[in-house]
Order: sequence, then structure tokens, then C-alpha cells
Amino acid sequence: MGTQLVVPIAMASEEDSTGSAEEKMNKKTPSKGPPSRPPKGAPMGMPMGMFPGMIPPSSTPPQRTQKPPVKQEEPINDEDDSMEDVDEVNDDVVEKNTSSEPMDEMIGKAIAQTPMSEVDALRHENESLRNAVTGAAGIINDMDNPPMPPVVGDGFVIPAHVVGDFVRVGRQLQREGLCHATSGSISTLSLDQPNLVHMTAAGSSLGQLDERYIVSGRLGDSPPYGAGDAWRIHTILLAVASLEHKGRAACVYAPAPYSTTMSLEQDLFVLRPSDAEGKKRFESVVIVDSDDVSEEDFLRQLSEGLQQSKCKAIVVRGAGVYAVGADFNEAWDNAATIENSMKISYLMRLADIEN
Repeated sequence: MGTQLVVPIAMASEEDSTGSAEEKMNKKTPSKGPPSRPPKGAPMGMPMGMFPGMIPPSSTPPQRTQKPPVKQEEPINDEDDSMEDVDEVNDDVVEKNTSSEPMDEMIGKAIAQTPMSEVDALRHENESLRNAVTGAAGIINDMDNPPMPPVVGDGFVIPAHVVGDFVRVGRQLQREGLCHATSGSISTLSLDQPNLVHMTAAGSSLGQLDERYIVSGRLGDSPPYGAGDAWRIHTILLAVASLEHKGRAACVYAPAPYSTTMSLEQDLFVLRPSDAEGKKRFESVVIVDSDDVSEEDFLRQLSEGLQQSKCKAIVVRGAGVYAVGADFNEAWDNAATIENSMKISYLMRLADIEN
């Protein structure tokens, strides 16, 4: 007979019962009194001052053991990308077109890229410079000839273009040094109404004139308010010049420095130009004395002296030049010409040059 396997059932049950008894004995029961010694092992619970989720300073923070999930990319739409590329190209073109590159540099680059001969390039450059100068001249002309309103007086109107002529000639006289500060005066006969005179007020600065500094009155009447003592001189000279220019006349008084200086020589009664341009315009200019004579005699000498000077200019000793003409431009030209001639004569005397 074969050997039979006998299972020790009783022993197994005995060992199980023994182990269960020992486990029951090893279980701790809560003590009712204070502990006799400090507990062994790691303390249970959270340390003081720590909150749930906090990591103690001496410990290492937990490490991620798995990689973060990878987000799946959405399918690419070729049409959208192409549209975005077109938009970006358009934005770049707009940025280049709206850049702060000067127009001259852009024109220069275009010229450099365009095949042309040197003559054509120079011709184009000259044309550009001519256009620039023309534009600048237009701006300067607008500044020298600002628009002026007309002047409405008692029974008359001074047109806007006449007021503009006063402003233009006044600035020109001061710019050329023929007058200074509030010295000098200008006047003209009206072309619309007979015997009506327009003149700058006394104390006006010819370089800063406007419609407020023009006074008006009739020939032979009392001076208008603000005209000053120069009114009678201007009216006499305008009356003489109008006979020469068929009813038209303008007068410029300029205390020009060289003409005034040359007239201070007491033995000199006539100014004679030494330069060719002066000789062409004037044979001589009479010097009139205003001292030791009555006002009537002085005005009579002015009238006679202007006629002897071919109705172009006359000099008052120590005071300056009174120049006349058919209009403001002619009167201003006569005043500037005699002043230039007297400047040349003065320099000739300094250089001891005999004419």
C-alpha cells in the first residue's frame, strides 16, 4: 500500500489560535493615566504650525511620477494659414508705405533704380529744385503781401489792394534801411475820388502797418485826425506830382542815412550822383532848408525844388528824402536810387577819390 499523507489539522488550528491570542495581547488599550516615558517612533498627526497640504521644511516636496498629458493639436487648415500669410504681407506693405521716409529720398531711390543718363538725372534734379524754389517764393510773397481788409471812411472806401500796397511798400522801405522804427511816411492820391489823399498816421511804424494806421482827407482841407505836421508837405508834393503823371501820384518820405548825411554840408545846395545809374535817373536833387523860414516859404521851396529835380525827389537838409512817382513802386524806386548814389558819393569821399 502506498504512503498516505496525513494533514495535521489539530496543529494548524492550535497555531492559529495561539497567534490570534498573541495579536490580541499586543493590541494596546488606551491608558487612563499619564505616560511614564516619551513615545517612541514618529509622532502622529501634523506638527504645530503646519496646515494641511504644507510640506515640512526638512522634507522633500513630492515629485511627479508621471508626465503631464500631452494636448492634442487641432488639425491645420491650409486655407486659413494662407489667408493669415496674405494679411501679414499686406500689413508689411502698409508699414513700408506709411514709413517716415522723406519724399526726396524715395524719389532719389526711384531715380537710382531707373536707368537714365546723367543729363536726364540732372535735368530732373533741376526741375525739382525749381519747383521747390517757386513754392518757397510763393510762401514768402504771401507773407510780404498779407490779405488786408478795406477801410470804410466818411463818404469813401479804401480798397483792400490799396491797403495792401501801403503794407508792402512800408515793409520794403524798412527792410532796405531807408527808414527805421516809427520814422518815415507814405501817401497816395485816390484813383476813385478826386482830391482824396490817403496817408500813414504820424508815429506809425512802416514795417508793421495795417488798415488802422491809414488816415484820409481832402486836398485843401484841414489835416485829418492823426496825420501830424507831415500832411501839408505830402499834399503839396502830391499836387505837383499829379500834374506830371496825369492825376496819379504817390509820395515816400524816407530819412535815409547817406542822403541825410550828405545834405548836412552847409555849402551844398544840390546833390549830384556820381554813379552811372544815378546819373541816368537824376541830374541833380535840390536841397531845401527848413530853418529860419516861414511855413509858407518852406512849402513854396519844396514845390519849386521838386520841379527843378524833374518831379522825382527832393531833400530836406538834415531830415531826409521826399520821393514822388505815379505810384508807390516808382516813388520807392526814386528814393532807393538817390540813397544808393549818395552812399557811393560818401564812400568816394572816404577813399579820397575824385570824380
